[in-house]
Amino acid sequence: MKLVIGVDGSDHSLRALRRALELADVFDAELHVVHVVHLPASLLGVLSRVPADLDAFEVVQRKMVWDATDPVLEASGRDVVKVDLNGYPPDTLVEYAKAQAADMIVVGSRGRGELAALMLGSTSHRIVHLASCDVLVVKGPCE
Repeated sequence: MKLVIGVDGSDHSLRALRRALELADVFDAELHVVHVVHLPASLLGVLSRVPADLDAFEVVQRKMVWDATDPVLEASGRDVVKVDLNGYPPDTLVEYAKAQAADMIVVGSRGRGELAALMLGSTSHRIVHLASCDVLVVKGPCE
């Protein structure tokens, strides 16, 4: 079994990563932990008028995500494939999962926050509709 897990450093994505690690233990699955950098067109439009080093922005964003994600991975003791991609996160995750012949995509129910979801749409919702494999949307503990 092969699992693709989308991470963005948020609490929801870390919860999804922990759930994917649990599944990997049960099914002896191969894990691909994927972070996708996305600079929306509206942000690029604003930045085009302000001097900005977009490469440095990507480096900082990736570092923040992996700094949050790596302790969870290290604590698990599992070997994983860590992947950095660029693009629109839901589409890029689905394309990557398809290229890897993944059995399941695992994502959190929310990522960067309500405002980002309002502006960019729900990543998990789009993945559910685009993916040809199973998708697990991890919401969190029942209370």
